[in-house]
Amino acid sequence: MFSRLREEIQGIMARDPAARSGLEVVLNYPSFHAMLFYRVASWLWRHRLRILGRWVSQWGRFWTGIEIHPGAKIGRRFFIDHGMGVVIGETAEIGDDVTLYHGVTLGGTAPAIDSDKQRNVKRHPTLEDGVIVGAGAQVLGPITVGRNARVGANAVVVREVSPGMTVTGIPARAVMPKDKSKADAFVAYGTPGDIPDPLVPALETMRSQIATMAERIDELEGRLAERDEAEAPRRAGRKNCA
Repeated sequence: MFSRLREEIQGIMARDPAARSGLEVVLNYPSFHAMLFYRVASWLWRHRLRILGRWVSQWGRFWTGIEIHPGAKIGRRFFIDHGMGVVIGETAEIGDDVTLYHGVTLGGTAPAIDSDKQRNVKRHPTLEDGVIVGAGAQVLGPITVGRNARVGANAVVVREVSPGMTVTGIPARAVMPKDKSKADAFVAYGTPGDIPDPLVPALETMRSQIATMAERIDELEGRLAERDEAEAPRRAGRKNCA
């Protein structure tokens, strides 16, 4: 128990340069406090004391601003940086060394539930080891975010993310850092500064198509003008005859 707590404190200090001591983490970090509530609530949940487990988890939400369902499965050295507004659903699964930032939702997508069997269906995402999810990101449904993947701030992820991949945008699209040798390094907010904007290629394609269409329109207008000039004498002759 105490070795796990020590390991968690060390994991927080390794990923947050603002943490200057273990005592500071214990006293001031909502992620650490939220995990204490979660462990108690999860034990109660696993021992069929479900209402009491939910009650403890709601107290954890009240004190930390972090909502973790006691049915979720969370690995070692889990860290929620800043923490406020994080929601982790009942069937979410989180591996080791995962980092979430504030405002993240690991949400479920499911139809209306009318039986215990449906309640036990996997509805929330799985985050494998080393995943980083940036502030405000939403990871929705029973999808898997692969090992060491990064989800950029405010992204909305509704499809599987391959291991080592970086995704950004709404809906999230895959991008890769220019230096692939650093793809597994810790990246604050899951958003490397050197990744290309996924919208730039689409905008460049649109600009090229618009330029081509403008040239074609100019060409067609020129041909119409030439034809009008060529037909002008004939029109004038028909008018005089009339």
